[in-house]
Amino acid sequence: MKTLIRNIGALVSGDIRRPILEGDSLLIRDGKIARVGDGLDDDADTVIDAKGTTVMPGLIDSHVHPVFGDFTPRQRTVDFIDSMMNGGVTTAISAGEVHLPGRPRDVVGLKALAIVAAKAYANFRPGGVKVHAGAPILELGMVENDFAEMAAAGVRLVGEIGLGSVRSGKDAAPMVRWAKTHGMTVTIHTGGPSIAGSSPINADVVLEAAPDVVGHINGGTTSMTPAEIERLVATDMALEIVQCGNMKTALHTLRVATAARATHRIIIGNDAPSGTGVIPLGVLRTLALLAALGGMPPAEAVACATGNTARVYKLGVGTLAEGREADLVVCDAPTGSVGTDALSALAAGDLPGISMVLIDGKVTIGRSRNTPPAARAAEVVKGHGAAVGGH
Repeated sequence: MKTLIRNIGALVSGDIRRPILEGDSLLIRDGKIARVGDGLDDDADTVIDAKGTTVMPGLIDSHVHPVFGDFTPRQRTVDFIDSMMNGGVTTAISAGEVHLPGRPRDVVGLKALAIVAAKAYANFRPGGVKVHAGAPILELGMVENDFAEMAAAGVRLVGEIGLGSVRSGKDAAPMVRWAKTHGMTVTIHTGGPSIAGSSPINADVVLEAAPDVVGHINGGTTSMTPAEIERLVATDMALEIVQCGNMKTALHTLRVATAARATHRIIIGNDAPSGTGVIPLGVLRTLALLAALGGMPPAEAVACATGNTARVYKLGVGTLAEGREADLVVCDAPTGSVGTDALSALAAGDLPGISMVLIDGKVTIGRSRNTPPAARAAEVVKGHGAAVGGH
């Protein structure tokens, strides 16, 4: 199956080293990007007229707390992942299934939960979103064979260190090494406690544990100090900025990372559902924060929520390049914005209006039910597309 998107006004690559691509059309074959260029003309099964608007990779939410299905008992909300997709998120990464009622804390139970969550979401895509789940919360007493067992069953993540009984760098460090040995990507909680039973984690603990990702470096919701953030920016770890955190230290992180030429290590998540709520447009809101108040070029901000995260988690999404999975967002400045396109709207602090989302080359929605209406809307001119959303 082939899909052609033509009349594209701007191609945002998702690659922070080269954030804007030349070209006005994109060809998808069997769910993957086949070509990006000018004036592509192909006898495609589906043809989409982008109407001069912006095409970017689907956003990756690096910090989600799913349970099972598309339901969050923390906020008693259904279809929250589908709602995120209406905010441009096409991939979600679990930081731990911590809100499961009665979450087991014994080693056998936590391994079982991680394995079943990983397998369940591998078989189920709420709203089409690719949910990478099964992120065990580490507990004292775990040994290397526990990580080998989970990895053999398909577990590729370790949830936020600090939400269980492993709370010190000394206890975490060997487990982090075992997890990495078995191909897992490890996140650590930072800042003050977020749920009952969790612990504050400071920079000393993070440095001793040496995870892959500094989880919500700007707090989830209470932040570390600016001095601690600066120490962690000086490492080679991924620096996760979240919507459900401290906006002042989010901007401080951006300033320090920019000065250190480390923006390629910034990734973006919601950290929701949480006490802050369910925020379907949270990743877009964080992009607007970084671009409008942080002064980051908007196409580079998009890369923080796409290609940067894909690189950390070794995903086949996140950039507009041949062979990558065709998860795409078509968007424009919202009606009434001072911006003239999606990128200038972000720079002005407005959220783009999404007129179409594609996952694996298939249209999942037309006009988003959650974003403001796009000034110009993409249209399927050949083949079949999803029904237009509404407000």
